[in-house]
Amino acid sequence: MPTIRVNRTISAPPERIWKVLADPYSLPRWWPRVNRVEGAEPESWTHLLFTKKGRGIRADFVRTAAEPPVRYAWAQQLDGTPFARFLVSAEWEVRLAPGADGTEVTLELRQKLQGWSRFAPFLFRRAGRRQLAEALEGLDHICG
Repeated sequence: MPTIRVNRTISAPPERIWKVLADPYSLPRWWPRVNRVEGAEPESWTHLLFTKKGRGIRADFVRTAAEPPVRYAWAQQLDGTPFARFLVSAEWEVRLAPGADGTEVTLELRQKLQGWSRFAPFLFRRAGRRQLAEALEGLDHICG
């Protein structure tokens, strides 16, 4: 499963960034295209996303790891969703490490593709890299 990774230094302590990461209701403030979060519990939540054309899409997630204030990970639940036509799995992970000028934040996306998407992985890598970069920019904006 290929990994897409982006890094950024955010001028905030890891504990401040952790508070944002561990609160699913904060996702609309920093994660791209998330309009709102529903049914959030510590270990699961639903994003209401909007496409560029304004169509709403629901996406369900589960937390897969939480090691405060170092590592946070989650995965999308794909069974029975439109996303299952393209993806076997989709997992995200954030790692935080204290740095000289703040916190070194590494955001990773691992996707296993299926169907026609296996023949155009570059499209998914490009979109994934853009999503991660926008997420780090948003996280920096609210924490930094």
